Amino acid sequence: MTEAQTTQRYPENYPEPHALWSRPEGERPGTPLMVLLHGYGANEADLMGLVPMLPEEFTVVSLRAPQTLAPGAYQWFPLMTSDDFDFAQVEAASEYVLEWLDGIRGQHSSVTLLGFSMGMAMATTLLRRRPGDFAAVVGLSGFAIDPAAGDSTGTGARYFRDAELDGTVPMFWGRDQADPVITPDKVAYTLDWVRGHVDLTKIAYEGIRHSISAPEMAHVAEFLNLKVLAPAQG
Repeated sequence: MTEAQTTQRYPENYPEPHALWSRPEGERPGTPLMVLLHGYGANEADLMGLVPMLPEEFTVVSLRAPQTLAPGAYQWFPLMTSDDFDFAQVEAASEYVLEWLDGIRGQHSSVTLLGFSMGMAMATTLLRRRPGDFAAVVGLSGFAIDPAAGDSTGTGARYFRDAELDGTVPMFWGRDQADPVITPDKVAYTLDWVRGHVDLTKIAYEGIRHSISAPEMAHVAEFLNLKVLAPAQG
């Protein structure tokens, strides 16, 4: 039994997890699971339009972030530039997702994460907390979190288990070098972090700004077929 199953590590006022699924419950057992993590100010429906562009073998589930910004708009944690950001809130969001995942992962042959923008920050955080739990990570127009940022408790670096990431977990990172949202310091940290920690496929898409394109999703599908589905077939 995992730590997340024995001790709740997120605030009691967080809501019960709410998610959208790509297929009925009876059709999910034994399939590889793809978890979608939306960006800041969005919701669980935001990324479901990507489902037809993902390999059909996957069961896809999109989870709603736990903090409400406005009706229909949610965040995993406050923006890192805001006064109320603290790394402890990253930990709380991570534990929230991991506890939910612990309840469903046993039905699936593997778990892969796909995050957009702040959702990529969440996806990489989950991998860094549970290095052995995920078949692959897809990050779109996002970043990995510097644990020193807003770390008032001094626990950030200890929360991540980066030393256990030996460069074997496949990760796809797609972005526009002219992305106006993800700041240069976040990009620089992410570039430094991926070196030696993941098996990286990185592709730049000119002109997409802070968004997702059809060519990018075609590359994501190729990546998933090669790095997740093919190895599972032996």
